[in-house]
Amino acid sequence: MKKHLFGLILLFLTGQAIAQSNQAWKGKKCSVVITYDDAINQHLDNALPVLDSLGLKATFYVTAFSSSIQTRLNEWKNLATNGHELGNHTLYHPCIGGPGREWVKAENDLRNYSVQRMLNEVRMTNLFLQALDGKTKRTFAFTCGDMKVGDSAFIKPLKNDFIAARAVRNEMHKLNEIDLYNVDCYMVNGHSAEQMIEWVKKAMETQSLLVLLFHGVGGGNSLDVSIPAHRTLLQFLKRNEKDIWIAPMVEVAEHIKGLQ
Repeated sequence: MKKHLFGLILLFLTGQAIAQSNQAWKGKKCSVVITYDDAINQHLDNALPVLDSLGLKATFYVTAFSSSIQTRLNEWKNLATNGHELGNHTLYHPCIGGPGREWVKAENDLRNYSVQRMLNEVRMTNLFLQALDGKTKRTFAFTCGDMKVGDSAFIKPLKNDFIAARAVRNEMHKLNEIDLYNVDCYMVNGHSAEQMIEWVKKAMETQSLLVLLFHGVGGGNSLDVSIPAHRTLLQFLKRNEKDIWIAPMVEVAEHIKGLQ
């Protein structure tokens, strides 16, 4: 009798584990989120055509005052119309300056910001993006991976403004390990297609979320990936779509939130 009861409990728990595993990434082995930072021309010219030709949807983390936004506003608006996410990457891209970051201008140095200024600029960017795509649900990406103004973690008062926030550490995690307001990613900088594909294979093997972070695509930023490597990676993702759930960050974050 005890053995029978133990067997039923084991069967039940096994069934639950399988069900949770199938739910994790909508019946697929893993999830991959493709993200692009800073709203530069090469995203429109070199990345978007490949994504659209393959039917893949990505998240573009927009710095609202970028030169590309100023000169190609309608193209960025059309990007959202076609199912990509316009994520919030602040108004002016402030970062903590200092040694090693001499490129950070004084007016955009987080050391010169108050928390309220940061909140105001981020919320203004949300309003700008809503004017473009009509959406109120959105995700955020920390600029330069900087999460604090002084000693204050500014994402805390912004949790009602965003579903998730992306950081910049090179890590991937299973669903139950993910902090939605500190989502890890793999930053691409000169990597080959083969190296990036290995990340995807690891995500499939470990049933994890892999977030990819691109800056330049064939130029536009010192953190760059070649056009052929970028294309080869996206083609690999498309070929393996039966095993990989590929979606914008906002969709994946909503899914994770519903299961955690």
